[in-house]
Amino acid sequence: MLLLTEERAARVPRLDVPLPANLTASEIVRMRADPAAFARELVRPLPRRPVAAARRGSRFHAWVEELFDHRTLLDDDDLQGAMDAELSDDDLHELREAFLRSPYGARRPYAIEESFELPLAGRIVRGRIDAVYALGGGRWEVVDWKTGRSSADDLQLAIYRLAWARLRGVDPSAVDAAFLYVRTGEVVHPPLLTEDELATLLARPHTSTG
Repeated sequence: MLLLTEERAARVPRLDVPLPANLTASEIVRMRADPAAFARELVRPLPRRPVAAARRGSRFHAWVEELFDHRTLLDDDDLQGAMDAELSDDDLHELREAFLRSPYGARRPYAIEESFELPLAGRIVRGRIDAVYALGGGRWEVVDWKTGRSSADDLQLAIYRLAWARLRGVDPSAVDAAFLYVRTGEVVHPPLLTEDELATLLARPHTSTG
């Protein structure tokens, strides 16, 4: 069976797919995680059904905006699954209480759901930063809230850090970046790709289906 599968795979032609001029931060994460699957997605785009984490996140983000009175219009590319019928009120209550106990529960953010368009390696990268905090002395912290239990991909956080540095006209070294795992209150500051490393990731003109 394995030999038959390999034989069939060998007969499938390799297809180089041009990367689009405009990408979202989440698309770049998917591209690095599975280039072949992302290439197939570009060739035959299909509606992406919102996963439970996205539905949960959209209600949570809306609540945080209310908490700090930041009002933003969110579109489907920013928070997929605006309809959260599958999220119970008890689950949302648990997330709210956990956030209020976290290191960010009593801190007022400088910005929430900050959208950006980042020119990088000849392309435009779009996204939205969950929250930004002013640390003083010209320093900033961007925070990505994670309402699920799985580990986050630091690539997206690296893009957010660079985007905020560009928006403020500061060096990326002046911008700290963290994940907040809301349920546990854990704050993680992972090592992040530099601007040059991000540009190298996007410099290739094609991605391949095989």
